[in-house]
Amino acid sequence: MPLFPPGAPVTVLLDGRPLAAYVRAYVANGRVYATASPLLTRVADRFWLDGATLVLERGERRVRVALPPSLAGQLDAAYVAAGPPLRALGASVRYDAGARRLTVSTSTRGAIASPTPFDPAAPSVAPNAVFTPMESPTPRPIWTGSPMPRRTPLPLAPARPPGSSTTPP
Repeated sequence: MPLFPPGAPVTVLLDGRPLAAYVRAYVANGRVYATASPLLTRVADRFWLDGATLVLERGERRVRVALPPSLAGQLDAAYVAAGPPLRALGASVRYDAGARRLTVSTSTRGAIASPTPFDPAAPSVAPNAVFTPMESPTPRPIWTGSPMPRRTPLPLAPARPPGSSTTPP
């Protein structure tokens, strides 16, 4: 992979949010290339290095991605083709060439079902009483003795004797 990617950068959206990365993804030979970190490492549940191979796991799926030996420990500098490992991890990947945007969706949607209607004949568990103690009243402070004097002086304007003027003689 080249040190400086050719062409215009590609924006990567991971679950609808832009993926913040120091280096941008790019398109070459009909494939989108991105750095292994943060794209692949964010999608995977666990990852580790096995020599010059990055092993990614998500759920019960395991993917092995070969890295260049010179960049084996530098996941934020090693470019890989983004689509195949993401699809192998179970994410859906779509590239929009006009907008230069790679959209990656990792959410798995469960089946939506309406709730079953209430059946009074079905077995149910009786609710248990929960013991909550009464709150004890907070004791109020009682102030006794003479009041404390004011500690900060009140600002007063200096008094002028009658008949004095403000202009010097």
